[in-house]
Amino acid sequence: MRLAFLFPGQGSQYVGMGKALYNEFESARETYREASDAIGYDISKICFEGPKKELNKTFRTQPCLLTTSIAALRCAQEKGLSPIVVAGHSLGEYTALVAAGVLDFSDAVKLTELRGKLMQEAVPEGLGLMADLMGLDRDTVDSICLSVSSGYVAPANYNSLGQIVIAGDRKAVEEAIAMAKESGARRAVPLAVSVPSHCTLMLDASNKLSDILKGIEFGDPSVPVVNNADAMLLNTTDSIRVSLVKQLDSPLLWEDSITAIIESGIDAFVEIGPGKVLTGLLKRIDPSAPCYRIEDPDTLSKTLASLL
Repeated sequence: MRLAFLFPGQGSQYVGMGKALYNEFESARETYREASDAIGYDISKICFEGPKKELNKTFRTQPCLLTTSIAALRCAQEKGLSPIVVAGHSLGEYTALVAAGVLDFSDAVKLTELRGKLMQEAVPEGLGLMADLMGLDRDTVDSICLSVSSGYVAPANYNSLGQIVIAGDRKAVEEAIAMAKESGARRAVPLAVSVPSHCTLMLDASNKLSDILKGIEFGDPSVPVVNNADAMLLNTTDSIRVSLVKQLDSPLLWEDSITAIIESGIDAFVEIGPGKVLTGLLKRIDPSAPCYRIEDPDTLSKTLASLL
């Protein structure tokens, strides 16, 4: 069966994620040990015990989510599942690159912590904001962002038909939320993230990330990686390296990415990692697309029973 593996990003984390896999599979335990050795602290403790406030710090969230998703991936691979294409939502793109053999897992753990720190330094906590808008089309959201007078705000995530995330200066995003409600949005609420990703406020972080990536060894992808910034199937290390930099300060084209994967010819999607955010988005993008999840032993067993 031709499978596409999808990996979640920030917002999918929760205290306790990965613990059930850790308790049951040695490969999961080894994944957390490997990550902890790479980063210099016990990642499993933060994932399993929190506290939530610590887990939700961007520079903690990113390596913790990556590790938990890779633990789930390795358990799936042990059982015989493999993809023909991979993609990840924002931070999840780094997980996808590990899955495709482009990034070494230990390098990715350290890289995502650095990425989180760069993002936080670019916009100190409290100055930026992201918000989830539902029920408005792209043109309306674009118009709202251009009409805001209190600062910078722009579309950041085109997640699915009628769901767009905006990012920018806190006051500007708050003004855009009010305008979205006036325009008939079904939902317009701030997101619980500490930095405004995928917008020009991340330009400084992007430049610094570019320098860091020059020192990271990239392997050739074993399967195509669909990138966030362009929704294209990438097959070369040069294009992937450029894409990771562009991703940080450009809108995330998730709806377009899913469409590109479907058009490439697959039989089903498998969301691998904490939560079911991507499964929910997929159902809105294409309700007919088969989708499964793997985040614990129960979902692993159910997915294996359906696909093997």
